[in-house]
Amino acid sequence: MRRIIVLALLAVVIVVAATVADYPGRVDVTWQGWEIDTSVGVLAAALVAAAAVLWALFALLASVMRIPRRFRRNRRERRRRAGEVALTRGLIALAAGDAAAAQRYAGRAETLLDRAPLPLLVAAQAAQLSGDEALARRRYTDLLAEEEGEFLGLRGLIGQALKAGDAEEALRLARRARGLRPNAGWVFETLFALETRAGLWEAARETLDGGVRRHLLPEARAAHHRGIILYELSLAAEAVGDERHALSLAARAAALVPELAPLATRHARLLIVGGRPRPARRAIEKAWHAAPHPELARLWAELGGGAPALQLVTWFERLAAQNPDAGESHVAIAEAALAAQLWGEARRHLGVAITAAEPAPPSRRLCLLMARLEGSEHPQSSAARDWFDRALAAPADPAYVCPSCGGESRDWQPLCGHCRGFDTLAWRPHGDGSPAVATLAPPAPVAAAPLLAIPDGLAAAGQSDK
Repeated sequence: MRRIIVLALLAVVIVVAATVADYPGRVDVTWQGWEIDTSVGVLAAALVAAAAVLWALFALLASVMRIPRRFRRNRRERRRRAGEVALTRGLIALAAGDAAAAQRYAGRAETLLDRAPLPLLVAAQAAQLSGDEALARRRYTDLLAEEEGEFLGLRGLIGQALKAGDAEEALRLARRARGLRPNAGWVFETLFALETRAGLWEAARETLDGGVRRHLLPEARAAHHRGIILYELSLAAEAVGDERHALSLAARAAALVPELAPLATRHARLLIVGGRPRPARRAIEKAWHAAPHPELARLWAELGGGAPALQLVTWFERLAAQNPDAGESHVAIAEAALAAQLWGEARRHLGVAITAAEPAPPSRRLCLLMARLEGSEHPQSSAARDWFDRALAAPADPAYVCPSCGGESRDWQPLCGHCRGFDTLAWRPHGDGSPAVATLAPPAPVAAAPLLAIPDGLAAAGQSDK
């Protein structure tokens, strides 16, 4: 484009010069006693020369006037480059674990970069690395005043609050962070975990719904979490005397998590309390089909009421028909047969249950049932004592296991009693490495790196809660 303009100007000059040459003419100028008599070409050349001199003078003057601005700009650029170098060296020192050097470079970068967010963050992380939590808190608090650094400051302060066990402060800061970055996955996970640990089930349900809308967790896991929250809301509704709402919530919870026996048991018990035994039986049968469990068998026995022992065997056969291949179905029939003194029937079903557990040895519960059978059918035989001896060394009975921390519990709870993880407990045999039934819990927290991470994460808060 510039070449075209230059060519056009040259063409204009050539045309003007040719015109003047073709019509030379004379110019006579008289001014204040001065008289100038010259040709048109000379006058035009003089005007061009004068214009060129004036342009040069104006350009020189403008250049002189721009010197201070250029100086300030060059100075800012040198400071920026030096600040970036100091910031880079500070990050390297953090990665190397050199807190003193990281603090020194962070201070230099903070001075050179006019308190930009990143130097403040490096200074805060360096203070944490050296164990100076008070200084780290001041630096993170300084970040809150920076528009671009507020979110970083919140993350650091949340980490400090969790490490100190101040769940209330961490919850307040996490809600503020959600207002800034609602799509941040760590904000959702932290806020949801804090709300569930605090028993804020309505708030947790709203947070979960927001996470689902923003695709922050898989739908299957969200449905599992929602079922547990509805279970807790059902307990709260029953506590205030709203049995109808409690039943509705329990039914929805059992439908969302059919493989978790305590949810189905609660639903069935509320139906029984409401005088609806038939729907209660259907609820237990549905849950048994999904995942047989001893708790369901106990409630089924209660529904059997005062029926004769022989009729209870048929009663349990009806339940076992919902999942005939499950080992728990055979155990349930065997226990009913033992109560009815049907030794052959009890032996057959216990044998199937023991075979189903292979190659693992029979559990303590199966060994004790076999000892009971042998002692009842053959009181004089040593077979009962042999089974009692095997029970001492047998694997423990199935329990609720947390895959995140490995903790075990005989009773199900929404929160793991060891790591305080929400919706992590799942039913599985003791010491079994196979996946737990209904394990949909999030992965265990990853150990936090020093930079841009919540120190010790929610695990630290869980330890301090206990």
